[in-house]
Amino acid sequence: MSENEGRPSGGSEAEPSGNREGRARAGFRLAAPTRRTAVIVAVVALALAVVAWRHFSGQESTDDAQVEGHVNPVAARVTGPVVEVLVSDNQRVEQGATLVKIDPRDYQIAVAKAEADLAENEAEARAATTAVPVASTATTSDETAASSDLAGAEARLAAARARLREAEAKDAKATQDLARIKPLIEKDEVSRQEYDTAVTAADGAHAARDSAQADVQQAEKAVEAARARLERAQTGPEEVKIQKARAASKSAKADQMRAALAQARLNLEHTEVKAPVSGVVSRRTVEVGQIVQVGQPLLAIVPLDDVWVVANFKEDQLKRIRAGQRASVSVDGYGGREYEGRVDSVSPATGARFSLLPPENASGNFVKVVQRVPVKIVFDGKIDPDHPLRPGMSVVPTIFTR
Repeated sequence: MSENEGRPSGGSEAEPSGNREGRARAGFRLAAPTRRTAVIVAVVALALAVVAWRHFSGQESTDDAQVEGHVNPVAARVTGPVVEVLVSDNQRVEQGATLVKIDPRDYQIAVAKAEADLAENEAEARAATTAVPVASTATTSDETAASSDLAGAEARLAAARARLREAEAKDAKATQDLARIKPLIEKDEVSRQEYDTAVTAADGAHAARDSAQADVQQAEKAVEAARARLERAQTGPEEVKIQKARAASKSAKADQMRAALAQARLNLEHTEVKAPVSGVVSRRTVEVGQIVQVGQPLLAIVPLDDVWVVANFKEDQLKRIRAGQRASVSVDGYGGREYEGRVDSVSPATGARFSLLPPENASGNFVKVVQRVPVKIVFDGKIDPDHPLRPGMSVVPTIFTR
C-alpha cells in the first residue's frame, strides 16, 4: 500500500482537530473588540442625541421676524413758502437741529401787531383799574353829602310846617276878630279905625298863611330833591361794581391779547422746522419754493438707536415663551451676525386680528390655520454703530426657554 492511500482527494492531508479549534479561538478574539466598539459608538451617539434634543427642545426660533423702530414724521405747523431746506435724505441730524425754513415775514408782522394791541389793552386795563377806587371814594362822599342834604331839607320842611300852623292860627284869629267887629261897626259901637285895623290884620294873617304854605311846598320840593340825590348816591356801589366789571373786562381783554401775542410768537418760531428727535432723515418731500400747508408732511426721522424685533411665532410655540427670557437675534444683512436680547412682551392678539381685513370664520367654511402671534424682543445694551439695525431688516430670533 502506497503513502497516498487513505488521504482525501485533492492532494491535501486531513487537518488535525486541534488546529481547527485554534483558528476558531483566534477569530473570536478578533470579533469581540469590534462589537465593543460598535456598542460604545451607539451609546455615544445616543448620548449626543439626548443632549442635542435637550438643547434644541429648550429653544424656539422663527424666520418670520424683522427689525422695528420709530419713524417720526415731521410736518409743517404754519403755512407759507419754503425758503431753505437744510437736510437731505439719509443725513444724520441731532434733536433740535433746524431742518426747513419757511418765510417768516408775515408772522413777524403778526407779532408786531399783537404787541401793539397788547400795549393798548394794557393801558386801558390800568385806567379802568385806577378808576375803581376813585369811583368808590366819590360814591361814599356823594352818599354822605346827599344824606346830610336830605336831613337839612326835612328839618326845613318841619320848620315851614310849624310856621304854616302858626300862620293858620293867626289867620283864624284875625278872621274871627273881623267877624266879631263887623256887626259892631254897623251899630257904630266901635270906631272906623278899629274896624280898619281888624281888616288889615285879617288880610295880613291871610297873606302870612299863604306865604307859609308856599314855604312848606318849597321845603317839600327840597326834600324830594334831596331824597332823589340820596337815592342816586346810593346807587354808587352798583356803579362801582359796574366799574369793577369794566376793569375786569379790560384785564381779560389784555390777557387775550397776551395769548394772541404768544400764539403769534409761536407761529413765528414754527417757521423754522426743527428735528423732534435725533436720527436719520428719510422720505424727504419738501423743496425750496414749495408752499406748504399746516399738517403737510415734509420728511421723516428714523432714530436707529431705538429699535427692537417683532418675531411672529406660531401659536403652538408660545407655551414656553415668557417675558424676560434670553434671546439671540441673527441678522441676515450682516451674514448672520448675532445680537443679544430678551423677550419684552407678547402681543395680546394674533397678527391676523390686527390686519386690515381680519378673517371671519362664522360662515362655516372653516379651515384651521396655525396663527402667528407677535413677540417683542428688545436688545441688551447699545447697538454697534458700525452695524446699525434698520427697521424692516429680516432677522432670525431664537428664544432660550430654559
